[in-house]
Amino acid sequence: MYVKDVKDYKYSSIYSISHYSLKRALSENVKLDVIKGTASKFTRSESDDSSSVTFSNSGSTPNGSPLGSETEEEANDEELAKVPLQAPPRRKGRTMSPMINKKLGNDPMELSGGQSANSTITSVNSISSLLKEKLQLSIPQALRSSKKRQNADYRLRAFVGILFLCVVFLVGFAHIYYTQHVLQRAYFDKFSFNKNKRVMHVYSSTGTEVIAARLGEGIPAETGVFPCLSHHQKQDSVCLEWLQQARLYLAHTKHTDMHCYHVTWQSLNPHYNPKDCFDWSQKRGHWYGGGQVQNMPYPLERGRLDLSPFITGDITKHPFGNVLKRYFLNSKGATVLVDPETPLYVSINANKSNNFCMQAKYDAFAYINHLTPLPQLNYTICATDNMKNLHSSMAEKSLWDGLKPDELNAVHSLLSEPVWQISPTSEAAVYNYTDNVIALGFLRQGHVLLSEEWQPSPGDFVLDEERFPSMEETINIIHRRGFRIVFSIQPFISTESINFKDAVANRLLISERGSDPRIPALARYKQSNSVGVLDITNNKTLPWLQSKLERLIMKYHVDSFYLDLGTAQDMPHYYKCEQPLTNPDHYKTIFTKSILGSVPVMGVSGAISRPRPPVFVSLPPFSSSWKAIKTVIPTVLTYGMIGYPFIMPGAVGGDVALPMSDNNPDNDFEVNLPDKELYIRWLQLSTFLPVIRFTHLPSKYSDESVLEIAKTLTTLRQKTVTPLLKKYAKEILDTGLPIIRPLWMLDPADPACHVVVDEFSVGEELIVAPVLYSGSRQREVYLPAGVWKDGIDGSLRKGSRWIHNYRVAEDKVAYFVKMPDNTRF
Repeated sequence: MYVKDVKDYKYSSIYSISHYSLKRALSENVKLDVIKGTASKFTRSESDDSSSVTFSNSGSTPNGSPLGSETEEEANDEELAKVPLQAPPRRKGRTMSPMINKKLGNDPMELSGGQSANSTITSVNSISSLLKEKLQLSIPQALRSSKKRQNADYRLRAFVGILFLCVVFLVGFAHIYYTQHVLQRAYFDKFSFNKNKRVMHVYSSTGTEVIAARLGEGIPAETGVFPCLSHHQKQDSVCLEWLQQARLYLAHTKHTDMHCYHVTWQSLNPHYNPKDCFDWSQKRGHWYGGGQVQNMPYPLERGRLDLSPFITGDITKHPFGNVLKRYFLNSKGATVLVDPETPLYVSINANKSNNFCMQAKYDAFAYINHLTPLPQLNYTICATDNMKNLHSSMAEKSLWDGLKPDELNAVHSLLSEPVWQISPTSEAAVYNYTDNVIALGFLRQGHVLLSEEWQPSPGDFVLDEERFPSMEETINIIHRRGFRIVFSIQPFISTESINFKDAVANRLLISERGSDPRIPALARYKQSNSVGVLDITNNKTLPWLQSKLERLIMKYHVDSFYLDLGTAQDMPHYYKCEQPLTNPDHYKTIFTKSILGSVPVMGVSGAISRPRPPVFVSLPPFSSSWKAIKTVIPTVLTYGMIGYPFIMPGAVGGDVALPMSDNNPDNDFEVNLPDKELYIRWLQLSTFLPVIRFTHLPSKYSDESVLEIAKTLTTLRQKTVTPLLKKYAKEILDTGLPIIRPLWMLDPADPACHVVVDEFSVGEELIVAPVLYSGSRQREVYLPAGVWKDGIDGSLRKGSRWIHNYRVAEDKVAYFVKMPDNTRF
């Protein structure tokens, strides 16, 4: 009974342990199926018997009774011994280590007995250990399986999302490509145009964009565009028409290494004026040309100008100066050349934009003569890879054609001899001025230029005998001293002139539009409040004027004339010539050509086309101020670049003495001398320009240092500058390139050379960097590629770099001479 009780106790313990293990597994949220699979795999091996006993993993009897009844336990024991609940494949029993058996108090020998109690306890311990191990392995696997399924879901969703974004991107890209590239048709080589958005692009041979422009500004966006009808088509041109708005012609010509594209807009609506705007943002490069603009920006994109007619004027009152040309050059290698018959309006960066806009528009003054019923905008774009080569190919060549030997000598005399500009208040003033020049001893005689005050009234064309009673004799003395005499003449006839009545009677004056043609149109000119203008388009005008000028030459032995033509703004507002003018500036071109064929001319005050040599084109008058001297270099560079190689700068120290000077507001207007330092710096600058012109002599200053500096600069000009001027004058007669050049002509690939505004080069051999600020004794200097010899200390300096804080004393001017390429330090 004792033994049985012990046995019953052992079996009861087994079931109690199993019941505890199952409850613990369930409490840890382990599924019953996992536990079943684990428990059913456990078998107890007999040492000498092949049979095995399998324990059920169920926590209750088949009848659902709770565990713990002795009767049920015995029955279960017998049943378990006979019929296993599961029949898995046989596998080797788990062997307990001797140390574990020893800790449990079991004898290893007893474990081999199939009926021993120790074997039963060992089996129970094995079940507990195995359950624990299986649970530890199964739970993480389940969790990992769940994580894997979740990660797989996330990856799938992410893939679908990325695929969706790719589809959206491809659809958007296709739309943009279609609208920007398919519609932007490449009509010509290196040229594309989107007719719907009217956007034009021009490219270099390397594919670099050099021009970007919006054409047809102001055409309503909803206006349809169609190919032109057959009778509007032109040979070798593309024709597009925006209904009832405008018609566009595009054409292309190819030269050796240059493509040119011709753009013509024809307005079809009296309310529409064709307008194209070019992108002048910094990434599009720098722009040059046009002529003098208010505040003289250099490069041009740094300025600002509201839409204005492209005609000459007084820069202090009007948008443009005295010299213009419809030519613009881009540093990336493109030019824009506007047809002279286009009624051109121009704006620069207007309305806070980065645009240069051109518009064709008729008005009541600048463009009154309609060459076509409605305005047309006609221009040409040429592009290549090198801006210097492009500019050279666009310059007018063979300026020597038809040049006479005495005309060539006149060019050389202006380059090597000064011009003495005198306002002749009296005969003694002229005589004494030339006497003072000779007294200096170091300046050559040169040309004595008498302004229009030599006449009693503008248009008299005779000397004022009251002020110049013996001028004929005085001029003979001046000639014997080695001077040349130049008279300023103008096409303006004062109403007080002795010739006004005769000019009116012969209808030699421009009449007023809309009135009786016998009535002249009157205007103002300088100090004259009422003047008429000679109608040079009248066939009778030139012979009349020519006879009066020849009489002056015969009586006073005048060497040549200077044509003071004024500006377009000096014309009568409602002018009407016998033959229609394209614009009021066209008058200057006709007048200059007419006079050149009859009498010698040394210079003109303004132009819109290059006059034939030996005529020099003057810079506009500059005030005597530090602000004005800063605009001299960009004006000289611009005039030379747009096709005027022979230029005549203003007087040293300034042409106009302001009553409110920069430094001395109490100076008298008429007797004021320029500030001493300003005069010295201006003289240093003028020493390197093609013509040096004086109004105030250096001997007028009480400071002897001014005279000494003038002597030194005169020697420098005669020995170094004049030979270069003559050398390049001969060259430009072939090439058309200017004598005074911007630094980018020396190295067009150097970006720094594109923006240097206060330096210039004489040809390609000498760079000048004058001081242009009051009180300054140093400046920044940039040298292009090569080796340069310092003109101050004779040292050699390497190019393609800036020289910072370069010291320049008041009596010195910074200049550098180009050395041979093989020069070494």
